Amino acid sequence: MNVLWIVVDCLRPDHMGCYGYRRRTTPHIDRFARDAVIFERMISPHIPTQPAHTTLFTGRDVFSHHVVAQGGNHELSPEIPLLPALLSERGYFTAAVDNIGRWIEPAFQRYEKYPRWNHDGTLPWRNGEEVTERALSILTEAKATGSPWFTFLHYWDPHTPYLPPPPFDRMFYTGDEKAAHHASMDPVWKSPWFANYFREWLDGVRDIDYVKAQYDAGIAYSDACIGRVFQRLTETDAWDDTLVILQADHGEELDDHGCWFDHHGLYDTNVHVPVLMRFPQARMASRRVGTMQCSLDLAATVLDSIGLGELARDMDGRPIDLATEAVAPREAVYLTECTWMRKRGWRTADWKLIEALEPDIYGIGPIELYHLPSDPGEMHNLATERGDVVARLRQDRDRHVAARLSATGGADPLVEQSDALRTWQPRFIAGRAS
Repeated sequence: MNVLWIVVDCLRPDHMGCYGYRRRTTPHIDRFARDAVIFERMISPHIPTQPAHTTLFTGRDVFSHHVVAQGGNHELSPEIPLLPALLSERGYFTAAVDNIGRWIEPAFQRYEKYPRWNHDGTLPWRNGEEVTERALSILTEAKATGSPWFTFLHYWDPHTPYLPPPPFDRMFYTGDEKAAHHASMDPVWKSPWFANYFREWLDGVRDIDYVKAQYDAGIAYSDACIGRVFQRLTETDAWDDTLVILQADHGEELDDHGCWFDHHGLYDTNVHVPVLMRFPQARMASRRVGTMQCSLDLAATVLDSIGLGELARDMDGRPIDLATEAVAPREAVYLTECTWMRKRGWRTADWKLIEALEPDIYGIGPIELYHLPSDPGEMHNLATERGDVVARLRQDRDRHVAARLSATGGADPLVEQSDALRTWQPRFIAGRAS
């Protein structure tokens, strides 16, 4: 069985039609979803991009792989294999269209980067087309090998800056975003961390709804590009022998918690991700898994699905048993963030505890507690009034951390390493975000 794994960076499930969004952002993905298993409560435990992808492809948590930061100095141990390397050893042709590089790149036999990306904040980005053109070529090459294949495609278009090309750029907004009567962007422009970067691509914009619409337009653009990939699978008769996974590595803050166009914070806007899995012959089509799951388990689930479950024996993640009618939930998920600062969290089905290791750049308090069934948007911090719950969750989390440190014999990577993005702050404030 072949495997096609697509990641759309920063894609929020609540901005997709198949998850109930009001805008028509994902018509091609929605059609794909009708034949797929839809995970409704999938949690990405370690953000941002590099730790998230390292977790996806190793099936290991941060206590094993120690990758907690974006662009940090820590390198993945060569003793920890990635999924494509494991599959190469079993005769798979492995290829990727991606630009993370580092330890991801050597795990693939063929690795295509995006050399012609435009990074001019005053012009539309057409990065999705760059990814797709290379993907179509790789899929043709993969079929020609006569071997089973594993292909990874990484789309970035919903990521800042939100610069979708025509006709997507005005797809969801028809007003005048620079009109004097708008004032909703005023707090954004006062942000010392991000204002100069935002000015590169939002100069003069006064309406925050325009920016949110451009995020949605970036999703729609990615969806159109991915639709071409799906068409190629049809043209090459690969649907009936390919497991297709489509997901995000993490989400995005769109002013939900006073954080803007970034993935800072361990709120569900960032750690709740879409995951769709389409099996050959559309087995389990339109099935929805409503229990909480963790993307740490996806590598093992893929290996189990293609008959190579024994290769997951050294992974921390375990296969999600989709054969049962009621899929067993993850009872709790340990969360980490090492972006502009460091935070750790503990998420259960009912509660979310977030604790900062240093003062928050937005002035958010050091301890946050949310009751998810009554407050899914995580708007009402109950840490002060529900100290009993804080103590219980903290005890459970600390017990988990102690057990993982004992099992791995290493130091706590979130304590050991600094928040790497802060070293980029001077360039970011100068208007040259990386």
